[in-house]
Amino acid sequence: MNIGIAGTGRMGSAIAARLIGLGHQLTVWNRTPEKASVAAGATVAATPAELASSVEVIITILTNAAAIDAVYYGEHGLLAGEVKGKLFIEMSTVRPETERALAEWVAKKHAQLVECPVGGTVGPAKEGKLFGLVGADALALDRARPLLEQMCRRIEHVGPVGAGAAMKLAINLPLIVFWQAFGEALALTRPLGIDPARLVEIFSDTSGAATVLKNGGAAVAKALAGEDTGPAAFDLDSMRKDLRTMLEEAQHLGVELPTAARVLEAFDQAAHAGHGGIDGVRIPAWVSSKAKA
Repeated sequence: MNIGIAGTGRMGSAIAARLIGLGHQLTVWNRTPEKASVAAGATVAATPAELASSVEVIITILTNAAAIDAVYYGEHGLLAGEVKGKLFIEMSTVRPETERALAEWVAKKHAQLVECPVGGTVGPAKEGKLFGLVGADALALDRARPLLEQMCRRIEHVGPVGAGAAMKLAINLPLIVFWQAFGEALALTRPLGIDPARLVEIFSDTSGAATVLKNGGAAVAKALAGEDTGPAAFDLDSMRKDLRTMLEEAQHLGVELPTAARVLEAFDQAAHAGHGGIDGVRIPAWVSSKAKA
């Protein structure tokens, strides 16, 4: 299949590698051209419009709503040219209203849109083991499903466009909050002097651990021991963006998210201290060390 990807950051590049490995022809575009070129074997488009005109299916995984506006609606955006009959798979983490508005514009261009934000990071993306949270009508999903099944270990159709975005924000909330909570828990254990690897293993075997600790405990222990954990997969700045998006959606719905708001304050402090680029597995080490003061 001839596929285009707009947005080749960490996740976009991993998905690109997966699809190329399966034999698909790939064209990519990224706002920063050098990031577009990292997809070995892919053709690089000069503009989003050029990308859309040259492929059958367009996958987008972008930073935020502003990026969606620029990439889809701009003068040389994905919707600037003739896209009748094409399929868009939108995988960004944004508010539901952003996806719903986009779906309306795509429909006006006589194309189809499936939203599918995903659970999982770079490793699962390269292996086709993401968790897809789909918002779409049944016909669009039927068309997209064969490709989604090559990227995702599980696909959940949770409702019309907008529902996937809502579910992704909901799922990310306890994940992000856990890193802060676990760091605070570790601060309580500091007087015990337990080896970091053993400490993480103890937590991982109890109800005090989230699945993310069970899967990434070795990296967390390395961070606690002051060792390198490699490149970030889901960094603190990305979590701050998601927390702000959650709070915006909560305000729209007339509900309060006091825990998310407090964690955003803590993460803003971490970012202002120069830690915005650290991976989630390093956050507990930072939180627990800060608690010493």
